[in-house]
Amino acid sequence: MSPLDTVFPADSVEFCPHPSFADIFACGTYQLEQPDSLPPSPDELDEDVAHPVVPRKQQRKGECLLLRAQTSDDGEQLSLLHKTSLPAILDMKWCHLASSIDPTLAIADSEGSITLHSLRDDELTLERVSSVACAPKDVLCLSLDWSNRRSQTTSLGSLIVSLSDGRLALLQDDGGTGLTVTNSWSAHEYEPWIAAWNYWDTNVVYSGGDDLKMKAWDIRSDASQPIFTNKRFDAGVTTIQSNPHIEHIIAVGSYDNTVRLFDARKPLTPLTQAEVGGGAWRVKWHPSPTRQNDLLVACMHDGFKVVRFNFNGTGNVDLAAYNGAHPQQWEITARFDEHESLAYGVDWSYAGEGGAEDDTLIASCSFYDHALQLWRG
Repeated sequence: MSPLDTVFPADSVEFCPHPSFADIFACGTYQLEQPDSLPPSPDELDEDVAHPVVPRKQQRKGECLLLRAQTSDDGEQLSLLHKTSLPAILDMKWCHLASSIDPTLAIADSEGSITLHSLRDDELTLERVSSVACAPKDVLCLSLDWSNRRSQTTSLGSLIVSLSDGRLALLQDDGGTGLTVTNSWSAHEYEPWIAAWNYWDTNVVYSGGDDLKMKAWDIRSDASQPIFTNKRFDAGVTTIQSNPHIEHIIAVGSYDNTVRLFDARKPLTPLTQAEVGGGAWRVKWHPSPTRQNDLLVACMHDGFKVVRFNFNGTGNVDLAAYNGAHPQQWEITARFDEHESLAYGVDWSYAGEGGAEDDTLIASCSFYDHALQLWRG
C-alpha cells in the first residue's frame, strides 16, 4: 500500500487491545511551528530607544489520528476515522481494560498534560474525557506507560509519566473517571526519554534518560533514592519495556544502536545485546505468548526491525539451542525500510494474536516525511 500522509510529522503508533476494536489504532503527530519575528507592540515604542525585534514564542501542535486497518484482496488498506487536535503528541498508550468497558487512550503532550480519550463504539471517534496537568506548560510529557499491561482490569490502572525537566510523575485512579498525580520526583539530570512499569511487579517502575542511566524506583517509597542505577550505557537510554509473557525480562534500547536484555534481578549486566543499527527509539514485545521472544524495534535512522531472541521456557538465554550454527543469541527476522525519514512510532496489531505465524500486522510511522505505513512481520 502507499503510505498515508499524516500531514504533521508522525512519532507514535498504538493499536487498540480491545477485542472488538483490534483493527483500530491511533497515530500521534508533532509539529513545531517556526516563529515569525514580531515588531514591538505600541506600548513598547519610544522614539528615543531602539527596540529589538521580538521573536514569537515557538508553539508545538499535534493531532491524534484514529485509523482502521483492513485487509482486502488488494492488500492492506488504511482509513482515517477521526482526528483530534492537541498540543504536540510525544507518546500514547491504550489502557488494557476489560472488554465490557470502552477503550481508553492516554496521550502525553508538549504542554505538560496527560489527556484521556474514550473510543466511542457508536461513532468510532475519540472523546476527550479528562486532562491531568503533570507539569507547567513549558515542560513536555515525554513518555507514559500503564501498569495493567498483563491483565485486563475493570478500572484504570496507574500511569507513570516522564517529563522533560528530569522528573517522573505517578498518576493513579481517582476513583471516578480519571487520574490524579499522587507523586512526582526528580529522576534524571537530563531528559528522561522513557518511563515504564515492571508488569510483573507494579510497585516498580523503570526510567532511562539522556544522562546515560537506567534506574528503577519503588513507588511505595518517597522515591528519594532509586532501587538501582545502571550507568553502563554509551549513549542516552531511550526505551524500556518489560516482557508481558516472561517474568524478569526487560528490553532496553539506546541511542547507541543497541537493544539490551536484562534480568530484572541482575539489572547491571545484560543477558545479551542486539546491534539493531540507527538508534533504538521504541521497543515493543509481541502481544502473543506464542511469540514471546519477538521484539519490534523502531531504529530511527535504520528503519524498523523484528528481533527474535533465543529464550528457553524460563526466560533464560538458551545458548545450547543454537548448536554453534548461529553464534548470536538473537536474529533479525523481519525489517521494513520503506520509510524515508526517522523511524519513531511502531506497534503490533492485536488481531489474531494467538497465531504463531510471522505475519502479524504492524503499523509504523516516520517523522519528517510524515508517513504512516502497514506491513507484516
